[in-house]
Amino acid sequence: MAVDLPTLSTTPSSAQNQHSDVEYEPLVAEPSDNTPDTAPMGYDEQFVKPEGRRGDGPALWAAIVSTAVFLVSTWAITFANRPTSLGLFFFHPILQSLAVAMFAYGILTLQPTSQARTKAAGLTRHQLAILALGVPAISLGTLAIVVRKSLQGHSHFTTWHGTIGIVSVAWMVVQIAVGAGSVWFGGRLFGGNPKARLVWKYHRASGYLLFPLFLFAAYLGGAWSNWTAHNSPYVVRLLAFTISPVVLFAAVLARIRVSKMQFF
Repeated sequence: MAVDLPTLSTTPSSAQNQHSDVEYEPLVAEPSDNTPDTAPMGYDEQFVKPEGRRGDGPALWAAIVSTAVFLVSTWAITFANRPTSLGLFFFHPILQSLAVAMFAYGILTLQPTSQARTKAAGLTRHQLAILALGVPAISLGTLAIVVRKSLQGHSHFTTWHGTIGIVSVAWMVVQIAVGAGSVWFGGRLFGGNPKARLVWKYHRASGYLLFPLFLFAAYLGGAWSNWTAHNSPYVVRLLAFTISPVVLFAAVLARIRVSKMQFF
């Protein structure tokens, strides 16, 4: 019995055009009948772009190592210097460094995603890392130092570390509101999709500006504060609070997909 085999057209088709710019689709895609579950054989090979780029792997490892050095060094310095005598101050470096690490992971895990499924999974990891861990940690760490200074009658925000830190936290609140409003409940806060989807690129760009501000606050607190200077060797401070933040931010920049934001 003869069986007619389907032939693959070499001319551009509507399906190919539909998926050629899949990387630029909104973060939360609408359901489609042509998902990978129901797509014809060979769909992945024909239409799905690889998400990784040259340099993504080394940049990821650089980010992981630099984040680990920053986090472990901060905790080691804090725990090695009579932590029970530090009072509420103990929670400030511990929680702030944990928050920075979670923010880094939240950014890195979402950066390379370009397909509907990986975008959704990346968004879940992004929100868990930042909203469930990072934001509570940095909020409690900030509260701890504010309450400690108030109890001791010290003035607030008298250093660049404190000023930039509180500005970063205030900016973070706006960042969360914009990000959540653009994807939760179908983007109802911004008039629903597709209007809300246009807001996401501003949330993404704002995050890339906010993250180095957090790193700069960590640099000022770790490399220049009197407490750290008196309780840790210079080489540790240099590696953990100067070199590591620079490497981490460079790694994040190396993995940016500027085309996803489409400002121009």
